[in-house]
Amino acid sequence: MSTGRAIVVGSGPNGLAGAVTLARAGLAVTVFEQSEHLGGGAATRELTLSGFRHDVGSAVHPMAVQSAFFRRFGLDRRIELLTPELSYGHALTETTAALAWRDLERTAQGLGADASTWRRLLWPLAADADRVADVIGGAVLPPAHPVVALRLGLRALEQGSHWWNREFLTEAAPALLTGVIAHTNKRLPALGAAAPGLVLAAFAHARGWPVPRGGSGAITQALADDLIAHGGRIETGVEIEKIDEVADADAVLFDVTPRAFARIAGDRLPTPYRVALQRFRYGDGIAKVDFALSEPVPWAAAELREAVTVHVGGTRADLARAEGEVASGRLPTHPYLLVSQPSVIDDTRAPAGKHVLWAYTHVPAGATDDRTDAITAEIERFAPGFRDTVLASAGTSARDLEQLDPNLIGGDIAAGATSTWQLVGRPLPRREPWRTPLPGVFLCGASTAPGPGVHGQSGWQAARLALRGLHLESPDLAPPGVRG
Repeated sequence: MSTGRAIVVGSGPNGLAGAVTLARAGLAVTVFEQSEHLGGGAATRELTLSGFRHDVGSAVHPMAVQSAFFRRFGLDRRIELLTPELSYGHALTETTAALAWRDLERTAQGLGADASTWRRLLWPLAADADRVADVIGGAVLPPAHPVVALRLGLRALEQGSHWWNREFLTEAAPALLTGVIAHTNKRLPALGAAAPGLVLAAFAHARGWPVPRGGSGAITQALADDLIAHGGRIETGVEIEKIDEVADADAVLFDVTPRAFARIAGDRLPTPYRVALQRFRYGDGIAKVDFALSEPVPWAAAELREAVTVHVGGTRADLARAEGEVASGRLPTHPYLLVSQPSVIDDTRAPAGKHVLWAYTHVPAGATDDRTDAITAEIERFAPGFRDTVLASAGTSARDLEQLDPNLIGGDIAAGATSTWQLVGRPLPRREPWRTPLPGVFLCGASTAPGPGVHGQSGWQAARLALRGLHLESPDLAPPGVRG
């Protein structure tokens, strides 16, 4: 029996997580999605050739298995998650690599003189990964677990400052860590980059960096299936332009950017809050290329050939130089690349014997450049013969990304600059950053805490606030037949 009506605007993982939570609590939920497709970036489609299934946005999902929402939702019991023993690799020179295994001790031993430094930085975080996930999974202040937050904070201060090389003795270990820190698309070193980078590196040694069998769209489908099973509805191709269109609902969650919400709500918002949303800063963008390959990437460092995820870019100094050029508005000659080849462990992604490759590089916000040639050349530098394996490719510029998904302003897949200030408060530094001044209306996109990633936390947190306001309990989220 329905206990009220809820509307969710946007069907990204956060929006769907919120919708599932509200529907399981007994509300009649409708999700409105502007696009004809669900999931935003958490989608899988044929982008190059028939039979080659590419992830539109996110490809590898450490946050999905580590977040409190998805642990409660039982994602690993709803879809098949393929977790490689080699969480990620780093192309250090044209012929050598550094490796981050799921086994932290194996990783440390492979780093020689920096083994003890790697253990010191990451073992306390990896050993307490669920609490680390809880710390980053909600509002930063106050932290969920103060001691764990302090451990993370101290390490972030070290790796986010110019003291970041103080204890490293080799090139391999700092490069291996910087490849993860550089996910944040910032000039390095930076506190706003170090904290999330350390978290992702720690998760690599906890539940690992899995890919969903069949592609990231499997996560979206699992959420949509659960929503529909609990009476929810999804309407695609529907754009909500004014808040009056959803005014009759008891609870409304907006999985959109602060800029979009300020436009939709308009004068209904108090001026200080609206101005604060309009001042929310967005970061630089990415340019992405999807490749259909005749065979696996022929990495010169043979160890990388079993890696699903590879960071390309050389030493820590090389990576910092490339990221600094992007922050200064330039396109690097030797850019940092994040590369994923899920077909290494997922044979559903390409025809027999063939492979898919997903790669992106950072570019200035709103750049219109197709970086296919630059990305191809950089992979070729570390994998001679790569060009000969390419059957087809599809390049997407930063400007294209925003046109495909309005939440990716300027091609910013983090949905907001990862500055220290915005790390503390997304979109504003508040105890309940998902709550807006409008009764029953909440923000739950990636621009809200805890930020980017496929984790569902923003939607779950917003939905729990909405339920509290309606005097309803937060529901059990476990799959059918499983006690939460």
